Amino acid sequence: MKGALGRLGKYTAVRLVFLFLAVLVAVYATVLIANMGGELDRIVEVQIRHEVGVAIAMNPEWQRLSWEEQEALAAQMIETQLRRRGMDEPFFPNRSLKFLRDAMTLQLGRARLIKSDSHSFEVKNILLERLPSTLLLFATAELLLFFITLFMALFLSRRYGSFLDRVFIALAPTSAAPGWFYGIFLILIFAALFRILPWGGMAPPGTQPAFTLGFIGTLAKHMTLPVTAIIISAVFAGVYSSRTFFLIYSTEDHVELAKAKGLSSRAVERRYILRPTMPPIITGFLLLLISMWMGQIVLETVFNWPGLGQVYYQAIVMNETAVIVGVIVIYGYLLCATVFLLDFIYAILDPRVRVGAGGGGR
Repeated sequence: MKGALGRLGKYTAVRLVFLFLAVLVAVYATVLIANMGGELDRIVEVQIRHEVGVAIAMNPEWQRLSWEEQEALAAQMIETQLRRRGMDEPFFPNRSLKFLRDAMTLQLGRARLIKSDSHSFEVKNILLERLPSTLLLFATAELLLFFITLFMALFLSRRYGSFLDRVFIALAPTSAAPGWFYGIFLILIFAALFRILPWGGMAPPGTQPAFTLGFIGTLAKHMTLPVTAIIISAVFAGVYSSRTFFLIYSTEDHVELAKAKGLSSRAVERRYILRPTMPPIITGFLLLLISMWMGQIVLETVFNWPGLGQVYYQAIVMNETAVIVGVIVIYGYLLCATVFLLDFIYAILDPRVRVGAGGGGR
């Protein structure tokens, strides 16, 4: 027992260290890219010089100063602005490592232009106010997608070669298109043409969120199109993949032995086909969930959904480095938590898997 616990503790510690290093590298790469390798500093400095020049030109008192005095005043104002933004130090390695330290400890700083719904420039507040909207949309879509995929795959595996089975196989390549692509067509059909569903947003303009039946109904109506777009973009490939796993496991010798013992088809399916196929299906689902959150920036923009994807897009357009890094850090930690939990989920779902054992934890 002590040996097993020690092995589990050692495996957990090593796993956490490597996941932390992976996030560290990813976040530092994001810091470098978001700052254009330090080139963004030069752009900001040019903007500061322009703003200082305009301020001096618009001030009558400063205009009465001599040229040398104006130059000295401008240099002092520029230096003050650079120091206030921490740009008096070189970006690499000094400031880039400070960015990394603050990001990893969730000290995300302040945005320059973007503010939260409560009019705060703190990046933490901006992201925390947008995170629930993203979680609500994509958790709903992914849960529906998971159960639809699972039950349809089981249904088709029992009817291998049927017309419906061939239809799903034929439609599997349509999952190559992202959700926003289908979202545009859904908006054109159901919002523009038939006008039975809203164009986008989380609620009508001016509506105050309140947990009433009326608001919940309105929210569900606004979620219908984006959730449908997400499901359409992934359901056919998901059903095809899960169906393939079910068909492979249904031909195993122990399944044939269970059938020969007289077990019902439902019992055989539940004990000997569904359970051993759940680890790879759960893996695909959880990783798809994280990747789709990161990949739905355009979808949230298309549907004007007030989530992290929309604010991330705004941050890219406005060169808001702090917001960009903050979003990446949140997704990085979510991804690491998902990967870390996968091994334990494997052990729960499949008794053949032993966490912390040799051979990569199996």
